[in-house]
Amino acid sequence: MSERRHGPSKVGDALAELLAESPLGARIARAEVLGHWGPAVGPQIAAVTHARAIAENGVLTVGVKTSAWMQELSMMERSLVEKVNKLTGKTVVKRIRWELLR
Repeated sequence: MSERRHGPSKVGDALAELLAESPLGARIARAEVLGHWGPAVGPQIAAVTHARAIAENGVLTVGVKTSAWMQELSMMERSLVEKVNKLTGKTVVKRIRWELLR
């Protein structure tokens, strides 16, 4: 809200601007990543993985069904990070931490 506006603004626009400038906005952006995991990686990878959490430092924790898939996905990490960030429109994910689902 650095520039002065003339006249009223839409509540949604004002709220979005306020959130973008607050720590809460960063938390919301991180939380959105969990919902975007499946569409970003596609149905085949989504079927064997589950995005579990994302830390403040941008490390996304993803559960994987088998160790073979975990190894394969580890080699694809860079492209998966790019896909998720592209879908969210923000650079939220820096790295992925893979965990075996039990």
